[in-house]
Amino acid sequence: MSIAKTCVDVNLKAGKQKALGAGVIVFIQAFIAILIAKEIRKSPDYNESLLFIGVFVLSVMLIYFLISAIRQKTIIMEQQTSKNKNYFVRGVIISGLNIFPIPYFVVLSTLFTPANHIEFSFQIKLLFALSAALGSITTFLGYVYFFDKIIKQNDTFKRYSNYFMAVLMLCLLTITLYRIYG
Repeated sequence: MSIAKTCVDVNLKAGKQKALGAGVIVFIQAFIAILIAKEIRKSPDYNESLLFIGVFVLSVMLIYFLISAIRQKTIIMEQQTSKNKNYFVRGVIISGLNIFPIPYFVVLSTLFTPANHIEFSFQIKLLFALSAALGSITTFLGYVYFFDKIIKQNDTFKRYSNYFMAVLMLCLLTITLYRIYG
């Protein structure tokens, strides 16, 4: 939403720069997460504990996104004048402050790997981090290119994005519970 707000408040170029900066940090966070996941996968006790922690974290996030979607208020945005700021660095900073993706990517990388059936080679680590970054950048740039509709339907966009995130958390929660009890 920060990137969409930048597009609305400043311009498309600033939004693109912020999206690329955030994508660089997502790459680094995903790479760190896969390194952590490799160590966790070495010990089945940690893996089981991680799944239970994942259930808790995903449940909390599901509730958060549902409450956010239900309580969403209409926000009127006004176009600001363009400022000559480095939005790439702003994207790096805002994404860097958000450390939640690291445990999220740890959970994802361990959640979708069957026990002892994946080799954590450098190429796999790089591919995982690159996929996470490219997926994030694609989403962020989607915000940038569709900012016209975001301006016109700001409340609807924010409400449905929270519902989308809630459904995603529900899917991940279901998979995690299946891994634990199935």
